[in-house]
Amino acid sequence: MKITEAKVILSCPGRNFVTLKIMTDEGIYGLGDATLNGMEKAVVAYLENYCIPALIGKDPCRIEDIWHYFYRGVYWLRGSVSLTAISAIDMALWDIKGKSLNTPLYNLLGGKSRDRILVYCHANGKDAEETIDKVGEKISKGFRAVRVQSGVPGIEDAYGVPKDDRPYEPAAKGLAHEETWDTTKYLNFLPLLFRKVRDVYGENVHLLHDAHHRCTPVEGARLAKELEPFHLFWLEDPVTGELQESLRLIRHHSTTPIAIGEVYNTIFDHTTLITEQLIDYIRMPLVHGGGITHMLKVAAMASVYHINTGFHGATDLSPVNLAAALHFNTAINNFGIQEYMPHQDIVHEVFSINYRYDDGFMFVDDSPGIGVDIDEKKAAEYPYEMASLPVNRKTDGTIFYW
Repeated sequence: MKITEAKVILSCPGRNFVTLKIMTDEGIYGLGDATLNGMEKAVVAYLENYCIPALIGKDPCRIEDIWHYFYRGVYWLRGSVSLTAISAIDMALWDIKGKSLNTPLYNLLGGKSRDRILVYCHANGKDAEETIDKVGEKISKGFRAVRVQSGVPGIEDAYGVPKDDRPYEPAAKGLAHEETWDTTKYLNFLPLLFRKVRDVYGENVHLLHDAHHRCTPVEGARLAKELEPFHLFWLEDPVTGELQESLRLIRHHSTTPIAIGEVYNTIFDHTTLITEQLIDYIRMPLVHGGGITHMLKVAAMASVYHINTGFHGATDLSPVNLAAALHFNTAINNFGIQEYMPHQDIVHEVFSINYRYDDGFMFVDDSPGIGVDIDEKKAAEYPYEMASLPVNRKTDGTIFYW
């Protein structure tokens, strides 16, 4: 079998998605997600100008070799754009292999370790009262794990909180808009919020929260320590992910479980975190973390240190990635939880899916390969629309982490 053609499909059914389609001389094709929110065209250019020409004529079954060709064979290693492109190639090759062997992806990864995938949802409110109501709505829909995000008194913009009744989507049309942030007000408010949530709903629901990189190490340690009585499933991204050693201070002062890695790209972003057991969950998704081939290595290394997966799974990743993640989660032993934000109905006009949600869990069927397909004609009806993630400033005007 040889790769004869590959194309990039850029479409915007409600939001932008980048899909790589790799074709072979046996008529089998595979799909990979190449979506990088706000930087979609950078990945498209890298795939079309550099990767696809080098793919033609290669044996798609040589997945490990092809992975290293595009990672180790390129002098300028790592980076979100290049690793997203590699992820898409890798995903598509695993899809081809599953289809050629007429078996679902999870069977190629060792078979089932579980029959259903625990997921968490998002409960977002403009203030504490609305947030508490939203948590109740999610629990009523069967969710056993809920990420709690709320507007903060005195802060106009809060991460995770929509300004209208539509689902939260941080990327806005056009160039980046600016938001304002006050860490002190946030730190004073959040423990009060979680006390109220626990008072209302008790201990039988898993609660999660995303600090979104906005604390210094000592602020993150304070937050994690003050949230201890509320037994969070995890506190996500309490500090920026650039300096792994930052997590040492938080770990020293608190037993609140920590999740990090949504913006990571390789195993080298995790080495200190894993070997020093500074985190409990790895958030790096397949689509940005080198695909299935690379994430198998990351998960295996993490398993030695009692660290589980908790993949990023927001709607800025396509159904191709979500299905691949569900297969991956089905197979590995050290799965922890999967983020789940349902795509808008319009997305399913373009992508046909093979997974479903039921009573707090996701299920993926036994379709060969990844099991998701794309309608290219329908995708063409939704052309790309530039959208950018926000830029964040402190109240004094200093640029800060968004």
